[in-house]
Parts: sequence; C-alpha cells; structure tokens
Amino acid sequence: MQMNEVVERSASPKVKAVNAKQHNHAADNCCDVAQRSQVHQYRDCHCQQAQDMLVVETPVALIYNGVSHVVLMCTNNDLEELAVGFSLTEGIIDSYQDIHDIEVVPSCNGIELHVELANRCLHKLKDLKRNMTGRTGCGICGTESLDRFAKPVTPLGFNLTLNVAKIDGALEQLREHQALNQLTGATHAAAYLSPEGELVAIYEDVGRHIALDKLIGYICKHQLSGGAILVTSRASYEMVQKTLLAGIEVLMAISAATEMAVKLAEANNLTLAGFCRPGRACVYSHVSRIEQEEVEVL
Repeated sequence: MQMNEVVERSASPKVKAVNAKQHNHAADNCCDVAQRSQVHQYRDCHCQQAQDMLVVETPVALIYNGVSHVVLMCTNNDLEELAVGFSLTEGIIDSYQDIHDIEVVPSCNGIELHVELANRCLHKLKDLKRNMTGRTGCGICGTESLDRFAKPVTPLGFNLTLNVAKIDGALEQLREHQALNQLTGATHAAAYLSPEGELVAIYEDVGRHIALDKLIGYICKHQLSGGAILVTSRASYEMVQKTLLAGIEVLMAISAATEMAVKLAEANNLTLAGFCRPGRACVYSHVSRIEQEEVEVL
C-alpha cells in the first residue's frame, strides 16, 4: 500500500435516486463531515502507512429564545432537521408550526442552533431543565429525576400494514445509501420508508439517537405519515419513545430490542421489530401490521 492510499471500505459513496422524494443530505456533504487522516495500518502482522477517513464530530448547542438548553456531539450537517426533531421528541414543541425560526451560527468552539419558539412552548422548555453536555448516547442520561424519565405519549392507531418481503428491499436500500458510513465506518443511520417499503429519506450521525432525531425532524417538516422507520442500531427505550412521539407505527432495528423498549411498544400500539437482516426479522409487538407473503398451494 502506498503512502497516500486510502484505507479500503465499501464502494465510494454514491446516492441513487430511489424516487423523487428520496433524501440523503450526508451524501451531498461528505466533504464537510469527513476528513482524511494518516494512520498506520496492520494487516497480516505487517504495518503500512495509509490514509483513513474520519467523521467530523462537532459540539452543537441548542439555544431556545436566547436561553442555552443543551450541547450535543454530532455530525455538523442537517442541523435544522436536528433542531426540529430534538424539539419534538423532547416535548418542547407539538408540531413544526411551533418553531418560528432556526438560525445556524458557527462559533469558535462549535455551532450554535438558535431556535425561536412560539410563546406557548416556553413553559414546556422551563420544565425540561437538563444537563446533557457532550451527549452522544442515551438521551435519557442527564434527566434530573425519575419523574421526568417517561414522556407522555399517545397510543398509536392501526393504519399501516407492511409486507414482510419489503423488509429485505428496505435493508438493501439502506446499505446502498449510507454514504457517510461507507466512507468512515463510524455512523448510524435512520431511514423513513413509505407504506410500500420504499426508502424516502435517510439521515446519518455518530449518535444513533441524533440520527433518529434528524430523521424525525424531516418527517415533521414534511408532515409525513403512514410509513415506517428503520435504524442501524438496537431498539432502546428512547428510540421507541421518539418513534411514538413522531406518530410512526413501525420501528425496525438491525440489532435487538431491550425489555423496556418492548413493553413501551406493546403498551402504545407500536410494531417493534429487531434483528432485521436479509431473510429474517424478530417482531416483538403488534405483529398484525406485518403481512406475510401468500404461499400458493399446488
């Protein structure tokens, strides 16, 4: 391997238009969210110099009506969607119309997201005093008391069915469109699927919760409904909680679900599936939304 050779990953990130609505902003901005770094690579006990691509991790401060609320560590793209999705899943807003303006302001230490809220949302914000500086993991970490642990959610209706055969197609589309992960190997993704199982939007981030917040921000802004969410991580309690708050009826995860996540999904009519891999899936709750392929009897 030559000095300037790049460490091999999957094919270079290219985004195909799945349909007119398909969206992957990360693919358009990989140069902004990934940087080259010289490394020493060991293969078969031999050391070689190479170049690797590192995802850019940035402190992003969310400031509501001039008051600092939280600092998140995340990739530095799709920040308006992050502001919308985080505000919705934290219970600060009820809809996109509650946000009057979002301004992205670079600073010497990171990025500030200045969000102007409707006045009626300010009392919710004051009730959500939290200390979450530097968080990339569980969004519940930092909650001040157990009283604030569970957010009020409305049980979902039953308006969606998804053919089990569509899961394999969705997984293939997901792999093809994880542009930033193909480049760096360091990000999670969250994707929105239409009722027909087609990929509509995908967001990537170093944090799985943040990738989901960015996706939910897109869903909220475009008032999408009737589809499903597919994530490249385990299905934890908060991932289920965020999906419920977004009003999405199906959450599919590449890895397992936790016990609390299954209980929350079952109690609130969410179809939760884990271990979604080609040819298989494990449905933990409300399997009635998953249609099986009809087998022709000869």
